[in-house]
Amino acid sequence: MSLNDPLADALSHIKNTERVGKMECEIKPASKLIGNMLGVMQEGGYIEEFEFVEDGKAGVFKVKLRGKINNCNAIKPRFYVRAKEYEKWEKRFLPARKFGLLIVTTSKGVMAHEKAIEAGVGGQLLAFVY
Repeated sequence: MSLNDPLADALSHIKNTERVGKMECEIKPASKLIGNMLGVMQEGGYIEEFEFVEDGKAGVFKVKLRGKINNCNAIKPRFYVRAKEYEKWEKRFLPARKFGLLIVTTSKGVMAHEKAIEAGVGGQLLAFVY
């Protein structure tokens, strides 16, 4: 673990755990941003559930996987996206239209790009998952 980018570490840990066929993983250190991102992944149907466990330090997320993730990764640098530009970024990071999620942090919180389009808000790209 590099600990320079906990979000990237969390996503690569989820991806590696899925690849070896396990159905549970622990993500540490925990943060609000990672928790919000896991919530978006849960809404999208990519993970079963997750819970925060206090360990006296930063805490741990226990994540139950579904085996539905082909790829997920943090997007660096964190590009800023206007509300009307999501299609361009979908083409760049996702394999097909309406397949996968871009996870975006907006003024209205962390959400999937489809919700951001509905809300008409731009934001910074955090990650993709499909």
